[in-house]
Amino acid sequence: MALSEQYLTDDVHPIDIVEHIAAHNEWEFDRLADDQIAMAVEGQWRTYSITLAWCSFDETLRMICTFEMDPPEARMDVLHEGLNMVNDQCWAGAFSYWADQKLMVYKYGLILAGGNDASPEQIDTMINAAVMSAERYYPAFQLMSWTEKTAHESMQIAIAEAYGRA
Repeated sequence: MALSEQYLTDDVHPIDIVEHIAAHNEWEFDRLADDQIAMAVEGQWRTYSITLAWCSFDETLRMICTFEMDPPEARMDVLHEGLNMVNDQCWAGAFSYWADQKLMVYKYGLILAGGNDASPEQIDTMINAAVMSAERYYPAFQLMSWTEKTAHESMQIAIAEAYGRA
């Protein structure tokens, strides 16, 4: 059954849809408020914290996907250069580093202006795109932070497409 088949009526709150998707995927989640949910999604490299919040004022479903990162101060210039390179390749979201919280953050906003509703497929794709982007660039961020490689050299691992699994 398609995710959207259960939502045949109008006016389904987007966070209700996210909660259904999280339960369907057996992800740990916590409904923080009527308009906000947080969940943990297991990736290959680590578990990602994903929070989605609905803002009715600007009709936007905002998502942040975070993972802890504490790069040495001496490597911050390389990491910032690498973030620019990564964001040039990300069309559906963007990464930033929140130094105070020591978090790498992938952000995306689904604008639903004009009273439009988000479909379960849109939200599921949004979450999967965040995890896929975090998974793809995580090794490059680690190389930028913990080796002497340049941002360009570190990005080569993210550019290479992996086939199969070891």
